[in-house]
Amino acid sequence: MSDLERAQTKAEADLAPVKERKLRDQQRVDDGSVSDPKALRGLIDEIEHLTRRIGDLEDAQLEVMEELEEASARFEAIKNRRGELETGIRALMATRDSEFAALDSQLQHAGAKRETVVEKLPAALVTYYERMRDKHSGLGAAELVERRCTGCRLDLNAADLRTIAASAPDDVVLCEECGRILVRTESSGL
Repeated sequence: MSDLERAQTKAEADLAPVKERKLRDQQRVDDGSVSDPKALRGLIDEIEHLTRRIGDLEDAQLEVMEELEEASARFEAIKNRRGELETGIRALMATRDSEFAALDSQLQHAGAKRETVVEKLPAALVTYYERMRDKHSGLGAAELVERRCTGCRLDLNAADLRTIAASAPDDVVLCEECGRILVRTESSGL
């Protein structure tokens, strides 16, 4: 926008001396101080030329003023849109922060609940689970769903399924492929 403002200032600066010159020449013609007909004709021709030049400069000035007005309107629209976007971003950030706080709270609650459960489990089972969890990116146990381990996503063979089905409900069973502890449910397909 500053380029357009400079162009408008330049157009005004270009126009002022031409108008002053035309006014001086017109006064000389009007007051009769030029008596030589040839000089008078030259002065009148110069006034006509200056009149055309003033028209051209005023047209150019109007064009620059229109461009500046349009640019100012676009600038204001962009500035308003930016304000709206910043308000939206602040709202999203507040929502994000609130959800992070809720997740942190849930995580702390789950961690406390986990500690209570872990205390009741045999140490060897907890050690095995932790080792599998480290090995498999945080997943030490997997649900057995329709004869498939949800950890490694492989179907168990018929012999493994018979062994698992025959084991007691509180026995710890493992996936032969990935080594994770298998959690049996009604949807296990046994």
